[in-house]
Amino acid sequence: MRRDYNSGSLRPFDFQKVLDEIPELRLLQCHIDHCAIANPIDSSDMHPKIWIEIVEIIDQKYHSYDGFVILHGSDTMSYTASALSFMLQHLDKAVILTGSQLPIGDLRTDAKENLITAIQIAALTENGKPSVKEVCLYFEYKLYRGNRTTKISAEQFEAFDSPNYPPLIISGVHLEVQTEILLKNTGQLPFTSYKSMECSVGILKLFPGITKDFVEAVLLKSNLKGVVLESFGSGNTTTSKWFIDLLEGMVNQGFPIVNVTQCSGGEVSMGVYGTSIELKRIGIISGKDITTEAALTKLMFLLANDPGDYKHLKLRFEESIAGEIA
Repeated sequence: MRRDYNSGSLRPFDFQKVLDEIPELRLLQCHIDHCAIANPIDSSDMHPKIWIEIVEIIDQKYHSYDGFVILHGSDTMSYTASALSFMLQHLDKAVILTGSQLPIGDLRTDAKENLITAIQIAALTENGKPSVKEVCLYFEYKLYRGNRTTKISAEQFEAFDSPNYPPLIISGVHLEVQTEILLKNTGQLPFTSYKSMECSVGILKLFPGITKDFVEAVLLKSNLKGVVLESFGSGNTTTSKWFIDLLEGMVNQGFPIVNVTQCSGGEVSMGVYGTSIELKRIGIISGKDITTEAALTKLMFLLANDPGDYKHLKLRFEESIAGEIA
């Protein structure tokens, strides 16, 4: 976005003028092209159909470029990064999302550094081949695996964190590339794009005093095809019989329920405490150390692209597709 100083409002940035706004880009030893989705939106209006539009653009231009940088609003950037990590598989080049907390053109904007370094990393090579071969998110001097991120601040420039996986690259005087933790693409499988996502999923966040009527409204009366359950601590929930019976009935009908932790870091370990033993018994899917954003988009992806019975879905969810879980 760019601020209109006459009205004070924000409007979409004209990328045709990017070299006027950021002349430093001329110093990068790479050629930069650009394109945009048909109707630019605020990221709060993000929808899976826009993810598909982004995938279609990358798919069409995949073999013409050495890397891609996606400019995106920060509010839903982790959702998009997670979704794209499942929709763009076996990458042999970087797809990097970045944005800013302050609009480009503002006096103290973080947009310039984020964009410049994101492009530099997307163009980074080793032995003539791209150094990064996965969907990432770059913000405030750190490159993260996209599906490991979550937005943690609406005020600080360091708006994102990756609580369960370290940064892939740290930008200082030099770019410190953590080569050993990057996704490895052996080239044995060709790049594959997926262009469908199942939107009929939801998030059920537990809280003390949650009622049977509320849970039933979410699970029984909403026509959902799957739910991400945000539980306490290491995957714990209320042990009320009505709750366990309701979840067991849904699982027996083949309805996927993915257990993730509400905590900013850590993982689900069902069975460690008595409050999660029943969840393990009835076959709730373990999200392990996945983020809520990645869990939701992974569920959307699997329901749309890898249909099967509950056992198959559980197996597929509990294994890594794009480095989203340990």
